[in-house]
Amino acid sequence: QVYKGLDIITNKVSPQEQRLCRHHMISFVDPLVSNYTVVDFRDRAVPLISYIFARDKIPIVVGGTNYYIESLLWKVLINTKEKPSSAPRPDGDRKVELEQLDSAELHRRLSQVDPEMAAKLHPHDKRKVARSLQVFEETGIPHSEILHQQQEEEGGGPLGGPLKYPHSCILWLHADQAALDARLEKRVDDMVAAGLLEELRDFHRRYNREKVAENRQDYQHGIFQSIGFKEFHEFLVSEGNCSPETSALLLEKGIQALKQVTKRYARRQNKWVRNRFLKRPGPNVPPVYGLEVSDLQRWEEDVLKPALEIVESFIQGREPPAEPLRMEHDEKENKRSHRVCELCDRLIIGDREWAAHTRSKSHLHHLKKRRKLEALGGTVGDSGDAETSDEDGSLPL
Repeated sequence: QVYKGLDIITNKVSPQEQRLCRHHMISFVDPLVSNYTVVDFRDRAVPLISYIFARDKIPIVVGGTNYYIESLLWKVLINTKEKPSSAPRPDGDRKVELEQLDSAELHRRLSQVDPEMAAKLHPHDKRKVARSLQVFEETGIPHSEILHQQQEEEGGGPLGGPLKYPHSCILWLHADQAALDARLEKRVDDMVAAGLLEELRDFHRRYNREKVAENRQDYQHGIFQSIGFKEFHEFLVSEGNCSPETSALLLEKGIQALKQVTKRYARRQNKWVRNRFLKRPGPNVPPVYGLEVSDLQRWEEDVLKPALEIVESFIQGREPPAEPLRMEHDEKENKRSHRVCELCDRLIIGDREWAAHTRSKSHLHHLKKRRKLEALGGTVGDSGDAETSDEDGSLPL
């Protein structure tokens, strides 16, 4: 939402609602800027939060993108430039340059300069590997060493450095999965009715058509990675060059893809809240209060009223009437354990991820196939119909 344009696809708050309450950090970055980072976001947002506090007001962070929220809550980011700026850097982004390298080469380089960080990261996670390598190149200090320093600061913990704002709380709006899925599908239909196609066509014409023609489009950085835009790529590039029937089919394909990817993203958001705040608690985690939003007819009773009571209690310095959410967690869990599934030829990092992998459809499919072969006295070899990815998101070696 920091980028100008694609207001419908990014679900920006309406101008009418913005007039009811001052909003910040919306529609101020040029769409063609591809190297705007979470550090740039933090360096602009933190002074705004201080300004709001100085006026004796309460800043409300609405999310959203989880990594960006983390950057405001904790001291977790690393400035790799001597003079960090709130403006996007005009020069090339070293991290993007590193991401062009082969995954194996990238991980090999990191292993040479920061073996501890390399052991924590999956070899195919190019973004994180590139970022760790960039940190070392631009600071001269291994990324893992900087993270240890942050965690050892007063108020720090397993999740990172100390909380920037100790008296903060988190309101987590969650819904029954079936209700949430239905609501997300309806939201996509409402976006189409609100003029989504006109917005996509205009944005493609102004910013994307030339990139596609020159074969230099990148759907991994900047506003072009937004959920919704790349899902309509086939429809946009073929419109006017194919039959109306084909165009209609590609449009429907884009709409269904948008619905699926939106539901997957919502699941990842919920998983992040559970894993980051509830299953791995530390001394520097704000309390999380759950608000049930499955039935919108009960918004006043289930959401608005308890939310106001919680926030009012925090402002007055007393215990809220509601109890924060807590989840059981295994203190022995190793989120950095390495296991190789020889059956699926995959590297799995983390105890929880391993448990999810062994339950995944792909793993069970390979397990069933092996047992059949063993029963027939055969051997297990490469299979042309093997699935290419697991439900748990593990990647091939």
